[in-house]
Amino acid sequence: MLPTDIDLLRILGRPALSGDGRLAAVSVTAPDLAADANATELWVAPTDGSAPARRLTRGPSDNAPAFSPDGRWLAFLRPLPGGGPAQIHLLPMDGGDPFPVTDLPLGAGQPVWSPDGTRLAFTARVPEPGRYLPGVPPGKERPRRITALRFMADGLGFTFDRPRQVFVTDPFTAGPFAAAPFTAAPAAAQLTSGPYDHDEVSWSPDGSLLTFVSGRHPGHADDLRRDVWVCAPDGSGQRPLTRGGLEMSCPRFSPDGSRVCFAAETLTEDNRARGASSYGLWTVLADGSADPVRLTDPEPYHLSFSSLMIQPGRDGVYFPNDWRGEVHLVLVPYDGGEPRPVVTGRRQVNGFAVAEAPDGTTTIAAVLSAAGSAGDLTVLRDGTGREPEPERELTTFGAELRARARLRPVEEFTAHAEDGYPLQGWLVRPEGPGPHPVLLQIKGGPYTQWGYTLNGPASFEEAQIYARAGYAVVLGNPRGTSGYGQAHGRWAADDLARRTAPDLLALLDHALRDESLDAGRVGVQGGSFGGYMSAWLAAHHGKRFRAAMGERGCYAIDSHFGSADDGVNNSIALYGADAERWAELSPISYADRIGIPMMFIQSEDDRHTPMEQAQRMFVALKMRGVPAELLLFPGEGHDMSRTGLPSHRTARYEAILDWWSRRMPEEEHRAPVR
Repeated sequence: MLPTDIDLLRILGRPALSGDGRLAAVSVTAPDLAADANATELWVAPTDGSAPARRLTRGPSDNAPAFSPDGRWLAFLRPLPGGGPAQIHLLPMDGGDPFPVTDLPLGAGQPVWSPDGTRLAFTARVPEPGRYLPGVPPGKERPRRITALRFMADGLGFTFDRPRQVFVTDPFTAGPFAAAPFTAAPAAAQLTSGPYDHDEVSWSPDGSLLTFVSGRHPGHADDLRRDVWVCAPDGSGQRPLTRGGLEMSCPRFSPDGSRVCFAAETLTEDNRARGASSYGLWTVLADGSADPVRLTDPEPYHLSFSSLMIQPGRDGVYFPNDWRGEVHLVLVPYDGGEPRPVVTGRRQVNGFAVAEAPDGTTTIAAVLSAAGSAGDLTVLRDGTGREPEPERELTTFGAELRARARLRPVEEFTAHAEDGYPLQGWLVRPEGPGPHPVLLQIKGGPYTQWGYTLNGPASFEEAQIYARAGYAVVLGNPRGTSGYGQAHGRWAADDLARRTAPDLLALLDHALRDESLDAGRVGVQGGSFGGYMSAWLAAHHGKRFRAAMGERGCYAIDSHFGSADDGVNNSIALYGADAERWAELSPISYADRIGIPMMFIQSEDDRHTPMEQAQRMFVALKMRGVPAELLLFPGEGHDMSRTGLPSHRTARYEAILDWWSRRMPEEEHRAPVR
């Protein structure tokens, strides 16, 4: 891949199925290099393959599709014609133009249909009086009084003064059913209130209840606890089904309405192991008469953050699970028995929808990605008394990418740590005999996994770019990552950098046995946790590398603790509650040991690892005369490399390739250092 080939990466969102399973819809996002924007459109396809997938809307910002139960309407999010935040629109599937059904100051969230198809539930941020007014520059607002720890989020800004609330609306009281032309959206009833965030609303099968997650306990804005709540569609009868001890998401009623299924991880007293705790599947009775019960074994099952959803069905709950670089879809029985594999193989499930027909037919629409694909919409159907139908790919974006981008093969290998522990790794090598310069690429997280996809924060996209430019790229999952069980994930919890570094070097050393790789020209780079580890390796194992690059990394835990959007929780989870040790675990403390050139890439609006982290490292190296560069991207947040402006993404790649061409020129070679 070339940097400009990012326009071939079509990123598919969470799909939607009509109630009868006949139609599947999905949002498709692609960088538009000419317009320097990311365009998102809706596509639709019949699931029987009788016609190719077609573009349903022209965007440029259409997403979150949801079919009405009878399939006659598609609700989705789109800004109003004059701009502003996304509002819910309805599109008649038998023809006609979409029309808005909300007009809220800060926009609306994912629409969710009631079972009878007459109402939509959603969450929306509600500003404090006098905040976020149209036409009022942020600098003209009154000062903010902050009294809690959790008050902002990367990519959004301040959150405490615009909490999410639950709404319900009848979408058919306006639009084409009102006097033409359309002048106003129907009024939406706000069901919740107060300074609490409410999220992920869904309906009970009979439409008598809504469920959502919220932290409404004392100290709710100082911790991670969230509980499952239910209420009537008019907002009455609000009551919690859980009472602490969990951080949770994705509440969904079982088909019989007797219980609410949800994903959660337990919150330990000191929270130190949170970053490597399994995000498992739980259920709780809808009447609240019993404590929640965990259905999945925490060792082999962890909800994949690449999908981050569950779906209850007739025979169990569909659950996407991280597993050795893959993301499987499994069906977990309601009695907590052994999950049944539904989708496996060297690929990842990045979102799915399930439709179950009265005749027993189950239709699953899933976005499946692989080492050579960012994802395609695929349909699986079974349960009809016959053998399951073969998978049917409804879109062909992956094939188009492979035909045009000259992707290199991804070679899997097994390395062994100093204690003999097996480590999964991959090598993406360039064309030609070599010897090739080498990049050790370290992922973020750390409790995530490199895997078989070109989509997301730990994909093979970057390795393909660097391999096309002539670099052999080494990737691997050291202990501390997800996908290998909790023992693997918690290995590094007590001493993150020092326990992770030997595993990373073992992966690198195994790859360097290949004579086509130049062991004398090796660089190290990574983003987020990968940035942290790049700086750590530069300080402690600098003789192994020609240069280093760290992106959006945490380099000084003490200041990250107090300046990041989730610094308090992340710092304790990753580095422990003992603040006296933070200096010992911070790369900034060892800046005087870094003698190799180092570049730092940082987004100016990153609230997850604020800009001061890179500034401090850059200044520390410059003051000592170490060659250092700082590349800043205005207007971008933590995820710039994946979701930023196309011009920024290509400029980032060009800067990285320029950095390595200067630090590891082709004509130079030196003996490897062990």
